[in-house]
Amino acid sequence: MIKYLLCWFPMVLLAILNGAARDLWYKKYISELAAHQISTFSLIILIGIYSCLVVKWLPPNTAKQALIIGIVWSVLTLAFEFGFGIIRGSSWKQLLYAYNFTEGQIWILIPIWVAIAPYIAFKIISKNNYH
Repeated sequence: MIKYLLCWFPMVLLAILNGAARDLWYKKYISELAAHQISTFSLIILIGIYSCLVVKWLPPNTAKQALIIGIVWSVLTLAFEFGFGIIRGSSWKQLLYAYNFTEGQIWILIPIWVAIAPYIAFKIISKNNYH
């Protein structure tokens, strides 16, 4: 399981690069909300690709193990995000705002997707390997 814990760290880099792309490239041309939403969906795509690569290169033994990997990754992601946010001086209100779906904030999709992406990748790759 330690190898899968280590596989979480490159996702941090993907998220940082995704955020940098948003801030340096398209954020100045669109609203803050639209930039947030585009950034969320682009990170979902990146995490999906990355999860497929991890599952292909280091295949979990079972679908259950793939789901556990995703849940652990999601917990690490949330701990990192909130921990880093608090260290940077953000309030809980500010940090939780990104999860306010009623305000168009769709960041909640990231920890959900991180939790299930390895499982979905496992199912897709397993199915393709048996046909």
